[in-house]
Amino acid sequence: MTTSTDTRVAIVTGGSRGIGRESAERLAADGFAIVINYAGNKTEADAAVEAITKNGGQAVAAQADVADEVAMATVFDLAEQTFGGVDVVVHAAGIMHLAPLVEQDLADFDRMVRTNLRGTYVVDQQAGRRLRTGGAIINFSTSVVGLKLPTYTAYNATKGAVEAITGILAKELGHRDITVNAVAPGPTATALFLDGKDDDLIARMAAQNPRGRLGSPADISEVVSFLAGPGRWVNGQVIRVNGGII
Repeated sequence: MTTSTDTRVAIVTGGSRGIGRESAERLAADGFAIVINYAGNKTEADAAVEAITKNGGQAVAAQADVADEVAMATVFDLAEQTFGGVDVVVHAAGIMHLAPLVEQDLADFDRMVRTNLRGTYVVDQQAGRRLRTGGAIINFSTSVVGLKLPTYTAYNATKGAVEAITGILAKELGHRDITVNAVAPGPTATALFLDGKDDDLIARMAAQNPRGRLGSPADISEVVSFLAGPGRWVNGQVIRVNGGII
């Protein structure tokens, strides 16, 4: 596969489903060549690639654990070998296990720390080393960091760390004209959010929003598109994309 040297290239982790997939398709529509990183579901990743290519875009899929620095390096290698470089990294991969702090299974806690925190560190480290000048790193936090909802202690702890990484890395990479921001969705209708919640709870959470609904992956991808493209003077920020829920 070949691509124009003028084409911008984006790696999207967690790009096979949910917000990650919507962001990958949106960036492809914006003209990016896309590398979809996925953890294990090749069928979903291949479907995401097919959806992009059917619409005239360029995309490939790459399996890798985001917390494995050797595996993630191969994803960046693939982007460089296939498309010529990397300009944008959207780090949407994440996991969530909810429980009150006193009941939290520490194995679940460790898994969240590995994927959400170490994964962000590994992906951002690779991105910081290998993005071309003028690039962008877009991490993912969550609006529930501010909402402080019960059962979210462990998940929020990992995402609060993501926000800390984002602000510092923005200062470390600014001299290369690389922006680093985090998108913090509110309750959004994805499998990650909906899993384990009954209809009544989902309805109550939707009703708490001034807009009277849950967010959609498309709502979030609009902000990703802005940060990856024209939003060059936005840097070191955590953007709460949640319809006004506070």
